[in-house]
Amino acid sequence: TNCLTNYNCIQSLPSLSSSWRKGESSDSKDSVDTNKLPRIENAYSTILSELGENVDRDGLRRTPLRAAKAMQFLTKGYKETTQDILNDAIFDENHEEMVIVKDIDLFSLCEHHLVPFFGKAHIAYLPNKKVVGLSKLARIVEIYSRRLQVQERLTKQIASAISEALEPTGVAVVIEAVHMCMVMRGVQKMNASTVTSVMLGKFQDDPKTRKEFLDLTLRK
Repeated sequence: TNCLTNYNCIQSLPSLSSSWRKGESSDSKDSVDTNKLPRIENAYSTILSELGENVDRDGLRRTPLRAAKAMQFLTKGYKETTQDILNDAIFDENHEEMVIVKDIDLFSLCEHHLVPFFGKAHIAYLPNKKVVGLSKLARIVEIYSRRLQVQERLTKQIASAISEALEPTGVAVVIEAVHMCMVMRGVQKMNASTVTSVMLGKFQDDPKTRKEFLDLTLRK
């Protein structure tokens, strides 16, 4: 991908999601709160029973436990902070041009119906003598997406976290996502997608800077 000569454009992080998948087993174990697990498991048993299922049949016998562990993993972002992951990943660097990381896969749960929404996040920032390890931007997305969310708030939380950590001259975040609450239920519009954006600093104040970011991230 060609970028403007004064821009650092990182097309994507294709190996990151695969590395997460490799580490998912250990991450899942780390996210399990054994003290709360029995209560969540019992709650899922109740739900299944009230839906008319037999929780003692072979296929469902361990489903409440598996579902409890899965829900703890899918909401593990509540236990994580940006300070936890950034630690030694912010570096002094004499660089002030735009840095873009695009096509970051994200998966989250809609807080209204507890069904998934998923898509991609595109992030840019204008460094103010500080840069961050590129994978940490994807980790910030992971922290806030692994919570019960609405897409609008998720977009703002990611932008605010980057702004607070790096104090850049500008931050831009765009999320494109498909919501299963629209696809599987309700209006059932299979091809509907939602785009949200947050522009801070120079991305908000300078139309040219904002346009360059949007052209580089959203063009097909």
